[in-house]
Amino acid sequence: MKIKDIMTTNVQCVNQGEPITRAAEIMRQEDVGSVPVEEYNKLVGILTDRDIVLRDVAEAKDPTNTVCGEIMSKDVVACSPEMDADEVANLMSQHQIRRIPVVENEKVVGIVALGDFATKNNWSDEAGEALSDISCQDHQH
Repeated sequence: MKIKDIMTTNVQCVNQGEPITRAAEIMRQEDVGSVPVEEYNKLVGILTDRDIVLRDVAEAKDPTNTVCGEIMSKDVVACSPEMDADEVANLMSQHQIRRIPVVENEKVVGIVALGDFATKNNWSDEAGEALSDISCQDHQH
């Protein structure tokens, strides 16, 4: 199975120059924990709710004056829509991440999360293994 078969499409992105409050609004509206960050329609980072808390709120910065590019994670693991689902599950486990932007020609075309694997019956084992690997690593920090 290819990632394009299970990914979520119509992903909301933010521009790296937008305030983090815009990313937080998208997270609330879409009920997600991360938003891809773009510049000129190209993926340049990802911003998570955890990034906002640890890199802005915990440092007593003003979220209306902090732009997404200042606190986003820049080393983004991404995949293409044509990648095999098992390959992406392995990437998630290897990099200890729960979601990966899907990129085609440097543009975000979707996102895949561990939950997307779990909703497909024949991939629930891979999702469970990846989550187990990620959860074990989370508790070691």
